[in-house]
Amino acid sequence: MGGVPPPPPAASPSPSPPSNKRRTVRLFWKEAQSVNRSLPSQKSVWSDIDEVKIETDRFISLFELKSKEAPMKKQQSEKRNELRVLDMKRSNAINIGLTIFPPPRTIKSAIINMDERALTKEQIEKLLTMIPTEEEVSSIQDASQESPDVALGSAEQFLLTLSSISELEARLNLWAFKLDYDLLEKEVAESLQDLRDAIDEIQKNKTLKLILATLRSIGNLLNNTKVKGFDITYLSKVPEVKDTQQKQTLLHHVTQCVLDKFPDSSDLYSELGSLTRCSRSDFDVLESTLGNLEKRCKNSWDYLKQIAKHESKAAFRERLSEFLISRAQRIITLNVLHRRLINRFNGMLLYFGTSPKTIETITVQGFARLISEFALEYKTSRDRVLSQKRKKNVKDKRNRTRGKMITETRKFSATEDQMKQKQMESVLRPTDIQVEKRTRSRSNRARMSTDSVSSPAAPPVMSPSDDMTDQIMEQLVKTATQAPNNRSAPVSRRKRSRNAQRKSLRRTLKGGLTDEEKAVIMGKY
Repeated sequence: MGGVPPPPPAASPSPSPPSNKRRTVRLFWKEAQSVNRSLPSQKSVWSDIDEVKIETDRFISLFELKSKEAPMKKQQSEKRNELRVLDMKRSNAINIGLTIFPPPRTIKSAIINMDERALTKEQIEKLLTMIPTEEEVSSIQDASQESPDVALGSAEQFLLTLSSISELEARLNLWAFKLDYDLLEKEVAESLQDLRDAIDEIQKNKTLKLILATLRSIGNLLNNTKVKGFDITYLSKVPEVKDTQQKQTLLHHVTQCVLDKFPDSSDLYSELGSLTRCSRSDFDVLESTLGNLEKRCKNSWDYLKQIAKHESKAAFRERLSEFLISRAQRIITLNVLHRRLINRFNGMLLYFGTSPKTIETITVQGFARLISEFALEYKTSRDRVLSQKRKKNVKDKRNRTRGKMITETRKFSATEDQMKQKQMESVLRPTDIQVEKRTRSRSNRARMSTDSVSSPAAPPVMSPSDDMTDQIMEQLVKTATQAPNNRSAPVSRRKRSRNAQRKSLRRTLKGGLTDEEKAVIMGKY
C-alpha cells in the first residue's frame, strides 16, 4: 500500500536483421522516435503492428545493385583509338552541335556557295559559336602529324574542316545578315504602318471627341471652372472616380450621357485596331533594330571585300553587291519614315493639348496602351448600360399590361371588320320581334284561297318589320359595295371529308332501307 511500483519488465531484444553482403538499393528514411519517452504507457502504431516475414533472398535479388565496371573498361578501350586534343567541355559542345548539322562533307560547299537549302538561320548562328581559333587549329594539326595512324575525334575533325574555308567568319556573318534582313525589315515596317494608321484613327475618331467633350463638361461642372481642355493622360483615372450616392464610376456616367445625347456613337474600341497593335510594340526596341540593321549592313560591305579576295566567281560577287546596295537604300528609307512618324506622333500629342515638356516623357507604346485600355473600359461600360436599358424597357412593357385580361391588350383588340360583323348580327337578330310559325296544312291553304276569292283586295299596311328590312338592305348594300380589305389572317374553314356522299352504317341499320333501295340491292345480287 503506497509503496514504490515495481520496475517495468525488461524489453525483449529486437531480432537482428539478417546479414546481407550483397549491395542493394537503400531506402533513405528516418527512424521513428518516441513521442514522449517519460511516459512508458504511451503507445504508437509501431507497437501495435507485428513483424512480417518476407522472402529475403527474393527481395535481395530484386534490389541488388549490379557492377558497371566492365562496360566502362570497354568504352575506355574504344576511346583510346581516337585522338583528342580539345578539352572536354569544348569537345562536348561541338559534339552536341553536330547533331543538328548535315554531314561535314556538305557543310563546306554550303558555306562557300551560301546555299540556303543546306543550312538554316539557326544552324548558321550555331556555326558562329563554333569557329575554331588559331591555337586550336595548330594544336590539332601538330597532334595529327605526331600520330598519323590514329584517327582524329569527331570534334577535332569538324574544326579542321571549318578551318579549311577561307574567310569563314566573314562568310557566316554576311550570310546571317542576308537571312535576317527580310524578317527584321517586315517587323519594323509593320510597326511603322500601325503607328501611321493609329495617328489617323485617333485624330479622326468622332466617338473619342464626344467622350472628351462630355468629360470636360462634367469636370467643369464639378470643379466650378470653365477650362478648354484637360491632360489626355487623365483618361486612365476616369474608371477609378466614383460618385457618393450610387457608387457608380465616372466612366459609367460619361457613357450613359454619351448614349443619351449621341445614340449613334460607336463603342470606340472596335475603331482603334491599329492603336491596339501599337500598344504591343516596343518602339525603343524598333529604333535599336534599325540601328543594328544599319550597322550590320556597313559591316557586310567589309565582309564582301574580304571574301572578294578569295572568290573567283564574278557572278557571286555581283549578286552579293546588288543585295547590299538595295538593302542599304531600304534601311535609309525606313530611318526617314521612322523619324517623320515620330514627329507626327509628337504633333498629335500637341493637338490633344500636351505640353512640350511632357511630350519628352511620353512613349508611343505607353500612350497607345493608355488609349487602348480606356477604349476597352468604355466598351465594357457601354455594353453594361445598353443591357440595363433593355431590361428596363422589358420591365416597363410588362408593367403596362399587368392586371389586364389578354383580350384587352392591343394584340387581341377587336378590328373594324369584327365590329361591323357584330353590328350586322345585332340587326339580323332583333329581340323585339318574334317570327310566327306558319303552318302548311291543307286546311289553312284552302281557307286562305276562299278568303282571297270572296273578299276584295285590301290596301297594304306598313308593319314595323318593313323599317327593319330597309335597314338590313342598306347594310347589305354597303357591305357588298365596300372595297375588300386584306385580311390579316385567313379564315379557318372546316376541312371537308373526301367521302361526303358516304352514309353512316349505324344510321342505315337503325333506320332501315326504303323499298327502292331494297330493290336496287336485290337486283345486283
